[in-house]
Amino acid sequence: MQLKRYKNELSYSYALGMAPVVELIDRCPGLVLAIYAHPDYRAESGASIFDICEERGLKCETNQKIFNIAANKENIYVLGVFKKAGGSLSPVRPHAVFVNPADAGNLGANLRTCLGFDIRDVAVIRPGADVYSPKTVRASMGAIFHINTAVYQSYYEYAEAFPGHEKYFFMLNGETEIGGIAGVRDGKFALVFGNEATGLPDEYKSYGRSIRIAHGGEIDSLNLTVAVGVAAHAFYKLRR
Repeated sequence: MQLKRYKNELSYSYALGMAPVVELIDRCPGLVLAIYAHPDYRAESGASIFDICEERGLKCETNQKIFNIAANKENIYVLGVFKKAGGSLSPVRPHAVFVNPADAGNLGANLRTCLGFDIRDVAVIRPGADVYSPKTVRASMGAIFHINTAVYQSYYEYAEAFPGHEKYFFMLNGETEIGGIAGVRDGKFALVFGNEATGLPDEYKSYGRSIRIAHGGEIDSLNLTVAVGVAAHAFYKLRR
């Protein structure tokens, strides 16, 4: 196939780096279109990408040109091409919802955090960062291949699809401090986060429970990725 520099309208994307490529191969082998190694690739420890591909019945081709196209001059020596697969979220498991995320790297890091705290279903509300961007995939360190992701045109579209999920909206002026939550529905809840710069508009207070994360007065807010970690960890403990 004639591969191109990534754009969100393409039907495929790239996993850049050894860790994301191995996760792609292990978790979603049916989505693999091609695996490439840079001519300068050397296995540092463990099995080489050539050995891994041979074990899985996949071909790994040495090709420098594709790295010039897809890797954006980063120090990447292993690359996977995979088919995008539109996902659907579980009706009985917890969700994380990212409303208009602006940064692909942050989105990827948040996917990894969600996976770490056993949230395996993630909604992304447009407009926002592309969940399939190579930057998102790389920042997730391959966690994206463990997670069901779905994109919605608005928060209302998501909410109508999952009316049974109790929604928790993380806001600077949330009415309930996160430590005041006594328990959650078994799996059927959603943690909703706003944009990195603006957060969630005040109108979201009327949609469900608004939650704040207490912090010292020397800062005006937590970084979104930190807030996601705090929230996901707190709800992880509530489910235990």
